[in-house]
Amino acid sequence: MGSSLTPKPGIMDINFYVAGESKIPGIERIIKLSSNEGAFGPSEKAIAASQKALSSMHRYPVDGCPNLTPAIAEKHGIDPKQIVVGVGSDEIITLLVRAYAGPGDEVLYSEHGFSMYPIAARSVGATPVTAPEVDLKANVENLLAATTEKTTIVFIANPNNPTGTYLTTDELLRLREGLAPNVLLVVDAAYAEYAQDREDYCAGAELVEKFDNVVMMRTFSKVYGLGGMRVGWGYCPVEIAGVLHRCRNPFNISSASEAAALAALKDEEFLVKSIQHNKTWRDILTQNLRGIGLEVTESLGNFILVQFSGKNGKTADAADIFLKSKGIIVRKVGGYGLPDCLRITIGLEEELRPVMDGLAEFMGTSA
Repeated sequence: MGSSLTPKPGIMDINFYVAGESKIPGIERIIKLSSNEGAFGPSEKAIAASQKALSSMHRYPVDGCPNLTPAIAEKHGIDPKQIVVGVGSDEIITLLVRAYAGPGDEVLYSEHGFSMYPIAARSVGATPVTAPEVDLKANVENLLAATTEKTTIVFIANPNNPTGTYLTTDELLRLREGLAPNVLLVVDAAYAEYAQDREDYCAGAELVEKFDNVVMMRTFSKVYGLGGMRVGWGYCPVEIAGVLHRCRNPFNISSASEAAALAALKDEEFLVKSIQHNKTWRDILTQNLRGIGLEVTESLGNFILVQFSGKNGKTADAADIFLKSKGIIVRKVGGYGLPDCLRITIGLEEELRPVMDGLAEFMGTSA
């Protein structure tokens, strides 16, 4: 018997978010490089802090993350009144579209942008719109050309997932200045820590401080290794922060999650180790795969995007199947409009060497 209830417009148009695979039937020991998780996992200090917090799990957390918020502000030299902590940066995305988009509005993002943007847009009845990329990179002119009087939000992942490419500081500024004043620019800087050695890179904080219509998003899921704790945050103009606080659920961050994030934030040694490891092995993996004839996009994230020519059966799908036969899981990105590519997370050395050996064998070359 069918339901007589009808969901709001846009809901049934949502394609389910597809997470990175984590299991291979018949194989117990796997190498999982499909979800851009931190190579080292969480720091020992974060684990200890979360475990301590669990002893009081019968108590509600104090709303608003009163310990984490000022620590984030101090770490980044920003105003705590402009910070909103969310259940991962995904919640910040959801809050922004709930607050600033709806039926008849358009939410714009680049062609190969993060799949949560269209999901969030459709959930409030707004229309997701993409702008063509150039050489797998967001293009300012194309984004501006795609805006209409219906555009209310523009999302830019910087660096972008799954391509790893980025807009420079000047390009972001040009984008903001080219948008109408009533359009919100959201800079999703989930991978910012891996990119900050580039002099022309901007995570977005400078734009938040210069304009009243820019939001920067960050997360603890990547370099800090806390994907399972679900903690992200937005840096917003005070007025927008007030709007998001009104939209979010109370007690949205658990006590254990806040404790883990606070400890991770203070563990500078772990942060430096994670960033250096990523840079070293991202470069090694990139050069190795290029050396066996694969095309690899230069990435500023904790992953690389590998393109397969398709010649002689050397397709992305075939490579994925071959790697799985070796117990290795990477990420197919056909859902991002990149059916000839695989995304590979930068893991530990003992995880990446089998990837390099496996792809060399697949390509019929020596590692």
